[in-house]
Amino acid sequence: MTITEVLLTIIVIAIIAFILYYYFRGSSGHVSISRPMESRVDEYLDRHFEHMVEEWSLMDTYQVRTFREHNDPALTEEENRMNGLKEFRHEMTDTLAGLEERLNVLERETRSE
Repeated sequence: MTITEVLLTIIVIAIIAFILYYYFRGSSGHVSISRPMESRVDEYLDRHFEHMVEEWSLMDTYQVRTFREHNDPALTEEENRMNGLKEFRHEMTDTLAGLEERLNVLERETRSE
């Protein structure tokens, strides 16, 4: 082997080592060679999940359950009240449509007289 071949081999090994180091740096868990990108994302989410929950003000299952227990009766009452208001709106729309029709008839009668 000549000196050029030895230097070229050392450079190729150094480049491969650098690429492997750069790719796997900061990895504390298992990074799968068959699916490296997905395993790195999974690892990142596993390490930073608690921080993301706090940062984004997300709720865990326990908080959702206690929220529902405390607020379900009030929410059900509000839903019933909203249904009543929707019925009232529907009835008022029908009443206004009837009044407009009667008004149009009266206007036509007064014009024709």
